[in-house]
Amino acid sequence: MKTPSPAKTNTLQTLDRGLQVLALIATRAGGWSIAELAAELDVHRAIAYRLVATLEQHGLIARLRDGRIVTGAGVLRLSANFESQLRTLARPFLQELAEASGATAFLTVAQGEDCTAIQVCEPQAVDFRMSYRVGSRHPVTAGAAGIAILAARPAAASDGDAVKEARRLGYSLTRGELQKGAVGIASALLGTAAAPLPFEACVGVVAMEDLDSARCARLVTACARELAAALA
Repeated sequence: MKTPSPAKTNTLQTLDRGLQVLALIATRAGGWSIAELAAELDVHRAIAYRLVATLEQHGLIARLRDGRIVTGAGVLRLSANFESQLRTLARPFLQELAEASGATAFLTVAQGEDCTAIQVCEPQAVDFRMSYRVGSRHPVTAGAAGIAILAARPAAASDGDAVKEARRLGYSLTRGELQKGAVGIASALLGTAAAPLPFEACVGVVAMEDLDSARCARLVTACARELAAALA
């Protein structure tokens, strides 16, 4: 049996193991068997079975016909609630960013190979503003938001010049990449070693050619730090 690390001495072991089971199941589309989970967690099969039964009772996991265990629909409900809470928490930060920059501010999260805008705030003190729809998606490899998220990941051989530059600066800047004439600036939300964020996201602004990019870059990176701290 593995010896618990000092970081786990103040945790509930059963809850901790249950969360480990959820995390493991989410990593394999084909599901896991009880024996595989027990071996991965280094626990007796009876313990793995009880963990699975408890999570299944709450709809967080489900069993396929062959007995393999996969993520359940209850996780989707948790995800929907989490997104709603994240949008609510982020809104005042984004509204302040929108007013200060005079540009449309957004919060974007990574979902698979795409980025999705889950919250958007428009400045009220300007006559003309750029519309950005909640739910807008684009590949994570494109646009200011996608590049900012990629820049927050560990360096990879596939990183392009835009990702490398965004990693160096702490923000991404694109011009006309997703829409002709649009300028986008985004900065990733970064957690800490003690409090890592369990998702990938960034905040940013988008406007037309007259955007003051240097000033807005400072505003965007400050907003990203403040929102990340609030989430942590």
